[in-house]
Amino acid sequence: MNRSEMRRVDLNMLIVFETLMHERNLTRTAEKLFLGQPAISAALSRLRDYFNDPLFVRSGRAMEPTTRAVEILQQLRPALDAMSNALSHAHEFDPATSNMVFRIGLSDDVECGLLPPLLNHLREVAPNIVLVVRRANFLLMPSLLASGEISVGVSYTTELPANAKCRTLRRIQTMVLRADKRPEPLTLDDYCSRPHALISFSGDLCGNIDQDLARIGRSRRVVLAVPQFNGLRALLANSDVIATVPDYAASELVAGGGLRAEPPPFEIVPAKLTMAWRGAQDNDSAERWLRTQIVRFMSEDGL
Repeated sequence: MNRSEMRRVDLNMLIVFETLMHERNLTRTAEKLFLGQPAISAALSRLRDYFNDPLFVRSGRAMEPTTRAVEILQQLRPALDAMSNALSHAHEFDPATSNMVFRIGLSDDVECGLLPPLLNHLREVAPNIVLVVRRANFLLMPSLLASGEISVGVSYTTELPANAKCRTLRRIQTMVLRADKRPEPLTLDDYCSRPHALISFSGDLCGNIDQDLARIGRSRRVVLAVPQFNGLRALLANSDVIATVPDYAASELVAGGGLRAEPPPFEIVPAKLTMAWRGAQDNDSAERWLRTQIVRFMSEDGL
């Protein structure tokens, strides 16, 4: 296709196609693009005519892409990323006047312990921007970045999309939260015998801390697994249950009263807190500015 023939193609249809490939559902695609479902259906009909392929076939409530649709997306995504990157240079980003919507992913510990100071700063220097936070742990981060549902994420990560970039923000140090009135610090025997609450995103009852305990021939007794940090204060209150959490989440929870924090009575190998972002938006001036603010407020040493 030469450049003049490209005038036949509506860029909006390609955005609809990319979103359909991620959502596999007309209603969710319409909601994500702030369009009516009839508009999405009409765009899909035009796409089918243009590519001479069904593109999607219904499978229960989902729409499964055809082989041709998968091939189109593989060719189309780099082009859309390049266009987005080129258009981002048309105007320099001014945080004081911008009304941009930023979509970021944060793990629950980061949302609890590190987001509040960042948010306060953003409200001062960029009062008209909108921040949309998605839950993004090590399981969800790769797909959220790959689909473009978030532009940047902060979490402990194990793998990322091939085109993602990343930076380590800090080593995750841990503290033990307790609500009991006993003044003495926990010994290793105390730690292992006390009941534990565990923050578990996937429902597992063991984590990295259990591996650290196993290395010294010890174990702990988990009696409660919950998916988020913010409820720990109420759950630990008036009990002998303890919880081992990142130090920044511990600081936020202790500040609310009713809890105290102390170092664990054994060595825990720190994990890494990582900021990851889409490679296609590496040079976007607005995204670069946001990443700078994240580093300033969420890293161990700031800038």
